[in-house]
Amino acid sequence: MQGLHLFDYLVFLCYFIIVSVYGYWVYKRKKKVTTTASHDYFLAEGSLTWWAIGASLIASNISAEQFIGMSGNGFKMGLAISTYEWMAAATLMIVAIFFIPVYLKNKIYTMPQFLSQRYNGTVAMIMAVFWLLLYVVVNLTSILYLGALAINSISGINTTFCMYLLAVFAIFITLGGMKVIGYTDVIQVFFLILGGLVTTYLALNLVADKFGATGLLKGFHLMMTHANNHFHMILKRDNPNYIDLPGLTVLIGGMWIVNLNYWGCNQYITQRALGADLKTARGGLLFAAFLKLLMPVIVVLPGIAAFVLYQQGDFQHAMLQNGEVNTDKAYPVLLNLLPAGLKGLAFAALTAAVVASLAGKANSISTIFTLDIYKKKINPAATEQKTVVVGKIVVVVAMILAIIIAPLMGIDKKGGFQYIQEYTGFVSPGIFAMFILGFFWKKTTSNAALFATIGGFAMSIVFKFLPMLINLSFLSPYGFAVPNESGVFEIPFLDRMGFVFVICIFGMYVISTIENRRGETTKGLEIDRSMFKLSPAFTVGVLIVCGIIAALYTVFW
Repeated sequence: MQGLHLFDYLVFLCYFIIVSVYGYWVYKRKKKVTTTASHDYFLAEGSLTWWAIGASLIASNISAEQFIGMSGNGFKMGLAISTYEWMAAATLMIVAIFFIPVYLKNKIYTMPQFLSQRYNGTVAMIMAVFWLLLYVVVNLTSILYLGALAINSISGINTTFCMYLLAVFAIFITLGGMKVIGYTDVIQVFFLILGGLVTTYLALNLVADKFGATGLLKGFHLMMTHANNHFHMILKRDNPNYIDLPGLTVLIGGMWIVNLNYWGCNQYITQRALGADLKTARGGLLFAAFLKLLMPVIVVLPGIAAFVLYQQGDFQHAMLQNGEVNTDKAYPVLLNLLPAGLKGLAFAALTAAVVASLAGKANSISTIFTLDIYKKKINPAATEQKTVVVGKIVVVVAMILAIIIAPLMGIDKKGGFQYIQEYTGFVSPGIFAMFILGFFWKKTTSNAALFATIGGFAMSIVFKFLPMLINLSFLSPYGFAVPNESGVFEIPFLDRMGFVFVICIFGMYVISTIENRRGETTKGLEIDRSMFKLSPAFTVGVLIVCGIIAALYTVFW
């Protein structure tokens, strides 16, 4: 039943008060510092603990796109969509071992700063503008839009009004700076995980009840029995969802580019660790990796449960939108079955995920604009206090733009999560190629980086619209082209990313080699082997995470 009970509102009010009061307390406690030091405001320099960093990473990452979009993909394609979460856990280990030491050793605080330090100001400025557009137009708007839709589906509150409420709440947290975001994210993650686990628990029990049984394990067993095709991690070529998750590409192809770019070259994510020392940053990333292993239980299993219940005759009308099944409705319709109180808790978890993610995105938008555009090009002489004020104004402006753009965004039939992944994927291969060679090959030149930035984006567009010009069915026997819903053969976007990445790497190598022969000078980063040494405790943690991932893929192959 749509709508919230009085008890649900009371539960949600408790969540709101706890986050608001704690956030205000953190802000007041650090006020003397955060209002005068821009690095402290944007990065919470030196003040976040490993558990605050890990929780903030997850709170910023998990949002409506996971709760709504990924749960919808669980309804549509099953456990296979969990590869984004479990491969992310492995990726976090790589970032902790190889990427973070480079950033910290070279005192890098923003991604454009890295590009300026490694290449030149032109590359940095192009990417700063690029990132701002991507974060506002794709990420911030999609989080706001999907979050408002979800809250509307559960509470019945007008969607536009929901967007206003989410934006205001996120601004309230963001204006306190990175310290407030980091520490309130710990509470957000608590509600996110608690509410998510409660929803999963009740979803599995609903499945068991549907077949006259009881218990979590029985519900899970019944799901595996009645939706066996939803419990395979590696999809075969004849699977209708192969175009979204093309077989082994999720293990040895484009999925690595998605995750390494997101977790290692993304201001929105790495910002949480850039203000810490190496040991604390690595501890935070390891903690986040363990939490990522848990995420499919919270966001994917409810979607599969909704699919099983739908197959048994439930949600027949609630899942429809314009006469067709809208998979993004799977999680909201499931929440509407929860009893009073628990529904409020799940509602608070969803809101926490959306608000935390909005706050994290807005803070990163503010950081890039203020430190990499305003301080460098508009007003280099700006005081620390002036810089912080500009950063706060940017937060408000970015959120207003998101509110204006969000209703216009076109989330297609792929569902919200896949929509975000595919369109972010237009820039990911070139950016990651530019970063990875910039890290570990000192001969990489600035023009090569420009080729990856602009050329990678152009090639992604060409590969996307290639099926309109050429019949790609000849690639079908090799698994590189599959028919879409219209019967047109196209290259799965994860494979497209892999192709573009390889071309970018090759092009950068050729351009750099030619320019090096002409005597072009390059700016390498400060790197030595000692940076990559691991503590025994961290090494054990890495082995445990990798072992769990290997076991999961083996069981659900």
